[in-house]
Amino acid sequence: MKTKRTPRAPVAGPLRVCRENPRYFADARGRAVYLTGSHTWANLKDKGPTDPPAPFDYDGYLAFLEKHNHNFIRLWTWELTTYSYSKQPPVSYSYDAPFPWPRTGPGKALDGKPKFDLKRLDRAYFARLRDRVVRAGARGMYVSIMLFEGHGLHASQPPWCWHGHPFHPANNVNGIDGDPRGTGRGLDTHTLGLRAVLAIQRAYVRRVIAAVNDLDNVLYEIANESGAYSTAWQYDMIRFIHEVEARLPKRHPVGMTFQFQTLNSGCNENLFNSPAEWISPNPYGGYRDNPPATDGSKVIVSDTDHLWGVGGDQVWVWKSFCRGHNPIFMDDLKRAAPGADPAKRAGMRRARRAMGQTLACARGLRMEKMRPCNALASSAYCLAWPGREYVVYLPRGGRVAVDLRASSARFTATWLRPLGGPAVPGRRVKGGARRAFAAPFRQDAVLRLSRVAGQRRR
Repeated sequence: MKTKRTPRAPVAGPLRVCRENPRYFADARGRAVYLTGSHTWANLKDKGPTDPPAPFDYDGYLAFLEKHNHNFIRLWTWELTTYSYSKQPPVSYSYDAPFPWPRTGPGKALDGKPKFDLKRLDRAYFARLRDRVVRAGARGMYVSIMLFEGHGLHASQPPWCWHGHPFHPANNVNGIDGDPRGTGRGLDTHTLGLRAVLAIQRAYVRRVIAAVNDLDNVLYEIANESGAYSTAWQYDMIRFIHEVEARLPKRHPVGMTFQFQTLNSGCNENLFNSPAEWISPNPYGGYRDNPPATDGSKVIVSDTDHLWGVGGDQVWVWKSFCRGHNPIFMDDLKRAAPGADPAKRAGMRRARRAMGQTLACARGLRMEKMRPCNALASSAYCLAWPGREYVVYLPRGGRVAVDLRASSARFTATWLRPLGGPAVPGRRVKGGARRAFAAPFRQDAVLRLSRVAGQRRR
């Protein structure tokens, strides 16, 4: 079965939190926008085991997303030039390029290349950034620009977890030391404690904003997987972006994502209490297996990167969709990792396809009206505009009872396959009571109920 694709919806932003239904963003026309899609580690900076890393096939990546009917990506950054996650020999390294600051020297950095000049910004880097956002927008895709990356600092192996950073004093010509306490990690660069570092970071963020402020398909993310030590710094960066954009033609949503748990553990409360418009939680609270229904306090972009690392399947996608989330997927673009569990790999393929199917479903709905209504379906997964539209997910297939007491009008039932394929028409039913339905195919299934047009709501 092929993933169902709908015509590409034009980007009409910039996005803002939907006033009528703040579980989602709304575009310039006021229509709620459901976001879903795959992101991958090398989609902004080239990244790989060779130095220099091989160029990333960005056009091929966008075609891959379009094929799967996705409309959202995280555009990744990396703070380290060189690093390794290998704990046992032989050690394998990863190399990243380019960087926001030019490598002018004089002198050599610890990786043998010219030192960075942190008081200058490299035009080519920001031209690349803008170009990638523009090309995604031309295909109807929204892009979250990741500004900083914290996982490599606290989780990659010494010494390159710090030796590879531009803020190491041996790597720049400006005398900037992002680790004055000599910890070998540089975590203080994600705090408010180093004024000189903060000034350089703010200059960089301001230049990112200048490069893309006129574009409609932009969101921002402060940092990937820093710990709780970064909370005040991330809050400050969110406010800084808001302040800078308040004086510019357009304003874009800013996100705060999962804080890594094994080092100075972060928590979901830090995200919900932040000034960010959108967040990506950690697994606690059921986000993997039984996602909590969203309440509209934040737009939730639920990300497999922060729930599994690499994982998830179509069950997770549809459960998240019916609970008011915007699910996205950490994707290695079909490359099988050595020793990967075949069942896990199959689940990942299903997740890609299911995201495309939820987007096709969402584009046929008034999403500003749709809310998670667990109690209306015996399966407990129901996204509904009560009395008008219902999308019910049956994780195990079989039978489901749906409460249609919000309207006595007639409804058309349609069965959808979670991974795509021909829809199966169901019977028309009269509302005003709880009605039972049986899935026409095995395994999981999606039931859509739509009120027949031309009837008065009763």
